[in-house]
Amino acid sequence: MAERLAVVSGGATGIGAAVAEGLVSDGYDVIVVGRRAEPLEQTATRIGKQLDRPGSVQAVPADLTDPAQLGRVVEAVAGRTVDAVVNNAGGYLDGDSSTLDGVAARWRANLDSNVLTAVLLTEALRPALRRPGGRVLLISSIAAQRGGGGPYSAAKAALHGWGYHLAQELGPEQITVNVISPGYVVDTEFFDGRMTPEGHRRRVDATLVGRAGEPADIAAAVRYLVSPAAGYVTGQVLGVNGGSVLGR
Repeated sequence: MAERLAVVSGGATGIGAAVAEGLVSDGYDVIVVGRRAEPLEQTATRIGKQLDRPGSVQAVPADLTDPAQLGRVVEAVAGRTVDAVVNNAGGYLDGDSSTLDGVAARWRANLDSNVLTAVLLTEALRPALRRPGGRVLLISSIAAQRGGGGPYSAAKAALHGWGYHLAQELGPEQITVNVISPGYVVDTEFFDGRMTPEGHRRRVDATLVGRAGEPADIAAAVRYLVSPAAGYVTGQVLGVNGGSVLGR
């Protein structure tokens, strides 16, 4: 059992799985949380075998929009100190916007999926965070800064404001809180078959480095921000987007 423990939501595939793999490489035990049990278990098994650390990743199926299910995560922590919470759960949820009822349902679904999941997981684990030295990360999106995603953009932008507030609250306890804002990242389920070759090329052309991001790019940013080297970095939004939106 490693001394350090991280909890990663949305950990079954894509960015979340890459984050879990990176943290295990750095010596963490990792709890991956998500709604789908089978992909979570597959990822946990794969990482353990690949890095020769069987049992280092524990899969916990839970719907983080449901407060009643947060107890599953707390139970999996089993009284250990939590060094890092990486809130990666969420996604773009479409829906029928032809009626006000449809608009309301779509907005609630996006806010629940992208904001409430982070709030509930962080609050559930807040008593267990390492003091001093704990880390809370919120995975946002370039859509929060440039728009284009309707309720998804708004939900991701809400993470920025809440992240600033949480950094102020937890700073006196030497716990840092930061936001990572990815740009276009391939090899995830985000577009769910919706990406066209033209859309891919347009997004790559919008970068300054001429390539799409990969889950490992986001995982690298996470690995830095949870490390002791980032102890003086808090209340920040780190864009990892190839320069498609400049920092400000």
